[in-house]
Formats: sequence, C-alpha cells, structure tokens
Amino acid sequence: MPKIKKGLNSEKLSDAIVKGMQEKKASDIVVMDLRKVKNAVADFFVICSGNNDRQLEAIADSIDEEVYKIMKEKPWHVEGKNNKEWMILDYISVVSHVFRKDRREFYTLEKLWGDAEITEIED
Repeated sequence: MPKIKKGLNSEKLSDAIVKGMQEKKASDIVVMDLRKVKNAVADFFVICSGNNDRQLEAIADSIDEEVYKIMKEKPWHVEGKNNKEWMILDYISVVSHVFRKDRREFYTLEKLWGDAEITEIED
C-alpha cells in the first residue's frame, strides 16, 4: 500500500517534482492544479518535455531522487521506462509526466484537462 495519500502535501510534492525536472534541463514545465476539477485522478499533474531518450531517463531519475530526498517517498507506479516516449511517475496525489516533445504535442494533456489551473514554470 502506498504511503502518500491524496492531499498529503501535494503542493510540496509537486514542487519537488519540478525541482527534479529542472535539474536535468527539462523544457516546457507546467503544473496543472486539478483539485477543483470534477472526477480528477490526482491533485496535480506536473508535465515536462525532453529532447531524447537519454534526457527523458535522466529527468525521470532526477524526479525520483529529488522526491525521495525531500519527501522520503518513492513512486507508487512507474510506466514508460522501456519505450521512453512518455514516462509517468505516479505518486498518487501527484502524477509526473515526462514526454518526448513530439509525443507531448500528440497527447495534449493540457487540453484534455482544460478546467485545471495551469502554471507555467520558467526554463
């Protein structure tokens, strides 16, 4: 059973994820606040883009390290490490999405969750 519960300082968790993304020069970082969105699956989505397979893996590893260092938590579920087009680190209350640029444009999560409050993080 995962330790992180929905609402357990999800803002601090999303900040740690952003820090992990920034450490590896992720681009187009956005934080989507889903707390007021009906039927949302998490409190926040944190989304970024990377340029290639190596950078995507480095970003995902950095997120994992930063969250553990700050929150002492490991992801409940990780997906996409093999195909390296769209990697997800799911911490229950916050889900981080690490996209290769072309895949991000294809899926457009920001449009799918259009009711979310979106904060763009400066590169």
